[in-house]
Amino acid sequence: MSGRVDRLDADQIRAGLPQDVCARLRSLEVHESLDSTSDRLLTVEDLPPGRFDACLAEFQSTGRGRRGRRWVAPFAAGLCLSVGWKFRDAPAALSALSLAAGVAVLRALASLGFTGLALKWPNDIVRGDGKLGGILIDLRSEAAGPAYVVVGVGINVRLPASAREQLAAEGVDAVDLASLGTPPTRSALAAALIAALCAALAEYGVRGFAAIAEEWQAADALAGRSVAVLQGGGILEGRARGVDADGALLLEIGGKLRRIVSGEVSVRLVSDTLTA
Repeated sequence: MSGRVDRLDADQIRAGLPQDVCARLRSLEVHESLDSTSDRLLTVEDLPPGRFDACLAEFQSTGRGRRGRRWVAPFAAGLCLSVGWKFRDAPAALSALSLAAGVAVLRALASLGFTGLALKWPNDIVRGDGKLGGILIDLRSEAAGPAYVVVGVGINVRLPASAREQLAAEGVDAVDLASLGTPPTRSALAAALIAALCAALAEYGVRGFAAIAEEWQAADALAGRSVAVLQGGGILEGRARGVDADGALLLEIGGKLRRIVSGEVSVRLVSDTLTA
């Protein structure tokens, strides 16, 4: 791809989708620039249950990461994708949906030849301790009724040196697909991610977290490792022991397990000096 920009192409993305996914897809938007692909889909009010919309942008001016952080993605250097999906009835353990999305992303990347990746709770795609991508879930639901979710995915494809330096200054060790192998076109990557997310969301609506629990545990980058959890104004240190049925991180402190709920904390690795 050297010498020209790898632009997204809506027709190529559609052509790369399986027939059953195309049947569920209501709209596919590819924009030159947007504030945020997720924010655009959050304005949708009329999506039928079981259908989905997909939105991509070459560049996001106010792309969001977790806890309000800005997602750094230079023009056409990564993939900025959001999928809007409506569940007829809100599935149990919606709080674990970001974990299901992470499993879907790993499935898609594996289908393209990128293996050896892992998931760092609650929403990072990593290679070793380097961050390849992230997931952000926005939810609008009613008690005992339908639930509308927007799954935002950001993947580093070919990061320029300036972006790497910016991320390093913010304490992020970033990796991209180009450093791990030969990336597919971004349109092919988008099609693989959309297909995998559609399948995972449909499965999640039927089986909940149980549908992907074993796959997530097998990909858990923190399993058995000493971690420091930043929660409010304090720090909790312990050993990560997987997640529970609701997707909460289980942190072993002094021989007891403590549940850490997604959305309230951030996690950073510390040296493995705690007792195994």
